[in-house]
Amino acid sequence: MRLPQPVWPRFLPTDTVLACATLGPIGRKLKAPGTWGSVAGLLYFTVVFYPMSLIGSLLLSALGAYVAVAICGEAEFRLGRRDPGEVILDEFVAMPLCFLGWPLLVASAPPWAVFLTGFALFRLFDITKPFGINRLQGLPGGWGVVADDVAAALVSCGVMHLGQWAWVRFG
Repeated sequence: MRLPQPVWPRFLPTDTVLACATLGPIGRKLKAPGTWGSVAGLLYFTVVFYPMSLIGSLLLSALGAYVAVAICGEAEFRLGRRDPGEVILDEFVAMPLCFLGWPLLVASAPPWAVFLTGFALFRLFDITKPFGINRLQGLPGGWGVVADDVAAALVSCGVMHLGQWAWVRFG
């Protein structure tokens, strides 16, 4: 089954597509753009997702992932490169998924520790791409750009919940 690339970004100006895909100057001007995109994703979680229910977080994340697939895929096409480093919208929209079930995660750990752990795990799994995450990059267009980040965030979330459960159960 071939996943079609959304076509609506084709009608946007190149400057708009690239500004969205790179989060403005963050992806183009800063060293380690994926890390800075993840930091921006932490802020995004704090401002938008923190007060949301699990269902609201999942729905907004699905919408964000779809938009990121469309924009990142179009940016790939316009830049003529596969998963360019300056394209960081994928990290930005995936980062909040690390914190699904936030109330459980902070039940036995301070919020700053959960933020730091989620960030570190996400960067680790996004960079190393274990557990078959690397195969997701082979998906066509924006799907491959975004899917590996979503998977890295969900694995990070799972590891944190497992760690929280172990801490409560055996700690």
